[in-house]
Amino acid sequence: MTATSTHRTTAAADWRALGTSVRLVTTDPALLDSCNLLLARHLAEVDAACSRFRPDSELVALDQARGRPVRVSPLLAEALAVALRAAAATDGAVDPTVGSAIAALGYDRDFRLVQDDGRPIRLTVRPVPGRRAVTLDRATDTVTVPAGVRLDLGATAKAWAADKAADLLAEAAGCGVLVSLGGDTAVAGEPPAGGWRIRVQDATGPVDETPAPGTYATVAIRSGGLATSGTTARRWRRGVHDLHHIVDPYTGLPAETPWRTVSVAAATCADANAAGTAALVKGEGAQRWLAGLGLPARLVANDGTVVTTPGWPASAPAWSGPGAAA
Repeated sequence: MTATSTHRTTAAADWRALGTSVRLVTTDPALLDSCNLLLARHLAEVDAACSRFRPDSELVALDQARGRPVRVSPLLAEALAVALRAAAATDGAVDPTVGSAIAALGYDRDFRLVQDDGRPIRLTVRPVPGRRAVTLDRATDTVTVPAGVRLDLGATAKAWAADKAADLLAEAAGCGVLVSLGGDTAVAGEPPAGGWRIRVQDATGPVDETPAPGTYATVAIRSGGLATSGTTARRWRRGVHDLHHIVDPYTGLPAETPWRTVSVAAATCADANAAGTAALVKGEGAQRWLAGLGLPARLVANDGTVVTTPGWPASAPAWSGPGAAA
């Protein structure tokens, strides 16, 4: 997604962290650099706590605990609590115990390395252990994960980190802030005039490049979060199998879905992203499920057909000034 502001005094910074694109926009250009430093520190802390690709991360340490209770940082405890809530809210369609399943598909390292590995694999239907296998005691921030169960917070951690960062920066700077992590977008503070204009698109790309006609919509939000989940951005091939990173917890395999992308607006980016990912897993019933929850959403079918749920923001006129990747 790509966000643009109607207010020409906004300022933006772009870089990479957590294996994805980062974009920060502030409504006060003078505060951009200081906010960017705070954001970099926050994301470094999130990476150290939640990465499944860093051998020294707290999350990887849980894999090595072999079922013993582990005292974790408040940051990882909060991230895991968000993941477990998402699993409960989506009836298990989004679940943090997919770690072993997604690793078995070959996504066991930075995605740029996954794409270069075409060795064949055997696909086996095996439901993941499920959220109830994990015990989290928030009073002591103690986590117990059964031996053999690996956690993956990919469906919730970046969106949660965007929410947390936007709130932190808006409070510290006293201005409007947009934080986008790989398209998971959270806003906080006073928005620009007309709101934050976000280009929701089916393919990732630079903020200054407009996608092909029909593959995007521009909407405006003033608070909360907006996220797009899809099966087209992170795809790889292993042997004869074309794979993607949206794992169906009921099978342990890439979700078979009629949708290529689902975009959701919600009170938080974490809620939006969890709902979008769950919708891909739920398949044909996704539109009804999202509407029943009162979540505004835009679903794009594999043939390009677009459907929306009640409340999806009306299309806002695009602005040709500098944008903010969302």
